Parts: sequence; C-alpha cells; structure tokens
Amino acid sequence: MASARLDEIDRHILAELQADGRMTNVELARRVGISAPPCLRRVRALEEQGFIRGYHADIDPRALGFEVQVFAMVRLASQSERDLSAFEDLCRGWPLVRECHMLNGEIDFILKCVSPDLSTFQRFLTESLTAAPNVASVKTSLVIRGAKDEPGVPFEVVEERVREAG
Repeated sequence: MASARLDEIDRHILAELQADGRMTNVELARRVGISAPPCLRRVRALEEQGFIRGYHADIDPRALGFEVQVFAMVRLASQSERDLSAFEDLCRGWPLVRECHMLNGEIDFILKCVSPDLSTFQRFLTESLTAAPNVASVKTSLVIRGAKDEPGVPFEVVEERVREAG
C-alpha cells in the first residue's frame, strides 16, 4: 500500500492541501500540529516523491462560458501500444479534451470534453475526433448536470486502511 510509506503527519498534510492548496505553510503547520520549517520540508519531500503533482485553482467552466460538457466513448480500430499512444498524444493536443482515460472492455477511451456551445463541440467531433487516425467509432453523452465532482482521494478511506493494516 503506497500510503504505508507515509506517516500520519504526511497524510494529514496531504488531506489539508487537497482541501485547500492555497493555505500558507504556517497555517498548514498549525493544522497538522508541527512547526513551519519541518512542515515545509515535508511538503517539499511529498512533492519530490510525486505524492503532490501540482497546485491548481478549481475553475468553474460555466462561469467562463463553457456551457457544454460531454463524455465521448472512443473505440479504436487497432489497440497496439503504438496506436494507443498515438491517440493519447492527439488527446493531449486537443484543448476541448480535459481528461482522457484508457478503459478495458468494448470502449478503449473515455474523454471528458468541455465546449462553449454545441456547435463548437460538433465541429470538434466531426473535424477532429471522428476524423482522427485509427478511430473506429465515437459515442457521446451530453452532461445534463453534475451531482458530484470531488478531486483527489478520500482520506478517510486511506486512514481506515492504515488502521486495518497496523
């Protein structure tokens, strides 16, 4: 279990930063019960070890005019590693694609896309996605509303697993 390498303070630091990545190191240290210098050293170590991948603002797409969110299920004609990687590279270059996940089963990839309007998404769908090399089929589902969108991991589950393992 990856979290076994982390002590309780490290896990607490991660949980606090996941909830609010903008807090000062002094505030973070206060919340986890240690002084600021060792807290900063721990945060830097967590960054270097790859537990913290970055810090981001949670932007509301609709507030910026991205009214349309679509999930696209993509099936490829070939699933060779070269073809899978080539499709992933294409996805990285498409601004409307915000997430790309390879799946097992009948669908090879699911893409989370945002767009200012349906016509912009339709143009992307017909001119880029379905026209891409090796794409056999695409099925799309328009998001009507979201009930939950939680980033990161559920730290209460992490702590429960640590207690059970200990």
